[in-house]
Amino acid sequence: MKVYKTQDIRNVAVLGHGGCGKTTLVEAMANVTGVTSRMGKVVDGNTISDYDKEEIKRKFSISTSIVPIEWRFWKINLLDTPGYLDFVGEVEEALSVADGAIIVISGKAGVEAGTERAWEFCEKYDIPRVFFITDIDDDNADYAKIVEDLRALYGKKIAPFHLPVKEDGKFTGYVNVVKMLGRKCTDDGNKFEDIAIEDMHLSDELQAELEPCREALLEAVAETSEEFMDRYFEGGEFTIDEIIDALRQNVNDGNVVPVQCGSGLYNISIENLVKTCVEFLPSPIRDTVKIFGKDPRTDKEYNVDYDSRRPFSAYVFKTIVDPFIGRYSLIKVCSGELKADSVIYNYERETEEKMNRLYVLRGKEAIEVPELKAGDIGAIAKLTNTETGDTLSLKSDPLVFDKFELSAPYTYKRYAAKNKADVDKISQALQKMMEEDCTLKTFNDKENRQLLMYGMGDQHLDVVVSKLAAKYKVEITLSKPRVPYRETIRKKVEVREKYKKQSGGHGQYGDVAMEFEPSGDLETPYVFAERVVGGAVPKNYFPAVEKGIQESIGKGPMAGYPVVGVKATLFDGSYHPVDSSEMAFKTAARQAFKSAFMKATPVLLEPIASLSVVVPDSYTGDIMGDLNKRRGRVLGMNPVGNGKTEVVADIPLSELYGYSTNLRSMTGGRGVYSYMFDRYEQAPSDVQERVIAENANEAEE
Repeated sequence: MKVYKTQDIRNVAVLGHGGCGKTTLVEAMANVTGVTSRMGKVVDGNTISDYDKEEIKRKFSISTSIVPIEWRFWKINLLDTPGYLDFVGEVEEALSVADGAIIVISGKAGVEAGTERAWEFCEKYDIPRVFFITDIDDDNADYAKIVEDLRALYGKKIAPFHLPVKEDGKFTGYVNVVKMLGRKCTDDGNKFEDIAIEDMHLSDELQAELEPCREALLEAVAETSEEFMDRYFEGGEFTIDEIIDALRQNVNDGNVVPVQCGSGLYNISIENLVKTCVEFLPSPIRDTVKIFGKDPRTDKEYNVDYDSRRPFSAYVFKTIVDPFIGRYSLIKVCSGELKADSVIYNYERETEEKMNRLYVLRGKEAIEVPELKAGDIGAIAKLTNTETGDTLSLKSDPLVFDKFELSAPYTYKRYAAKNKADVDKISQALQKMMEEDCTLKTFNDKENRQLLMYGMGDQHLDVVVSKLAAKYKVEITLSKPRVPYRETIRKKVEVREKYKKQSGGHGQYGDVAMEFEPSGDLETPYVFAERVVGGAVPKNYFPAVEKGIQESIGKGPMAGYPVVGVKATLFDGSYHPVDSSEMAFKTAARQAFKSAFMKATPVLLEPIASLSVVVPDSYTGDIMGDLNKRRGRVLGMNPVGNGKTEVVADIPLSELYGYSTNLRSMTGGRGVYSYMFDRYEQAPSDVQERVIAENANEAEE
């Protein structure tokens, strides 16, 4: 593959709902540009993008794949992203380096939740986009309805560049609204010939649609300059080149979003889409986008903007750690140029490494290249001290870019090794998987004696389990996590406990009289105090008594949960000059704690989370009803724009288990949520009884 200049590169993310045809479209674009001689199919498991065994098995994309294609004088780096919400981190990584996007819509399914999510991402990251409606040859495809739905959602920005023509319900061609030219299918179905619009035999309905579409495009052209505006009002004509230049400016500014149609499966109008990427989507150099890096030595910010004349810098946007294809750090060159024999520096890790080879990845294929210019995407192998989000630069000119923020994982489950001998292997495998997938997290919850795995949804965690078995030959089981309840007391009590043991020689003797009461501070496990008078208990045994309390609070007498909010006061006792010891007093204190706790009206505290749910306005009633069923307290509703509302509520953490799946079901995948721990509250009596019974059963087992 040859080296391309910055202005000849297009980095295009392919976005859309799961199953809408993104991977098939990328396969078709690779085919028409000569990358492949024969198109692969998702159902056959032989596409360039979906090369992972798990993707082949499940028939959908799990990771973002890069498929660079070359067309005439340009290179287009296609970033094929997953469509399902569980793998949203992969989409966000792709968008961190994309300069344009194709949002794919199935002509049969129409606008879906993933379509809207793709648009929101493009708005958030200021990415110019085009819509491509695929499966247009299908009998059930309804282009006009999809355009109407898009206009209802996004207004006058939606600009159909194509209007499909059907005869007797069969797709026969389309009208190119930009050039006002007919394109008619030839006999083989995926080739087109230019013909006059009059010869397309347009229906009255299509003819009525054509005029406003054309008028909207001309208005967009006219608004780019005063000269064009004057010409437009005087009834003058624009040349094709003037129209394309003006539309390109509008597309880049986000004022116009083209809509095209075709079929990825049958290669219909795919080359036209490739041409659109080149003509209308921007190169990495854009006036509206500024790339700032900071010199860590001086904290001074620099505007690098993909300038090839500046010293080299690159951003690591993704890491691949695969036992079969190796380890690659995927980069976007942000300034300067990177040669295959360069010495690169990672300021954050304080490591400098000499490269031997430089690659671009096409699916799982690593293609060696001599260099990459600013704005291009490539891969470096075997950078062991570099992680996703790191900046690479020169030691003489270090630079650091801000790390790209990814969605936080809120779905979690308890995991355990099927074979205890695999515990270390599982830990190492998960570490490698977390390097690849930044939305996968693990946590050792020592308090509740469980290992937790966090992901973006149940499907995400299921895929992790499958990958561990297939790639790393280790197996784990997932189960419902143990909720981090707490135990405390509500009443003040006094107890006296004596530990006495005689077994020949020195015995053991410890006697404590203690008072236990609520401390009023649920943030602190315990407070220890003493008011012993007359030396009933020598001072040197006070630490042992406190140690006994400290050891007792880790596992409460009620249900085995940590204890909080207890004040323990030692006020009396007795000792033996020979048999007393620190161990004896520690044991006596533990006995006193256990005895007093169950007399002091013990209660279970449950964790309360502060929950935020953002949904389309039409779903707020369903959301609030569901939250009430989950013992949630709705605190308010805040409009967030774009027809969406944020519902804020307090809810017991135990009620959020499985919420991700339920929320998607209720909102058709359009709702998102986040939460954070807020406080502990006393659990209702029925919850207390249930939790105590469950833990008693666990103990018996």
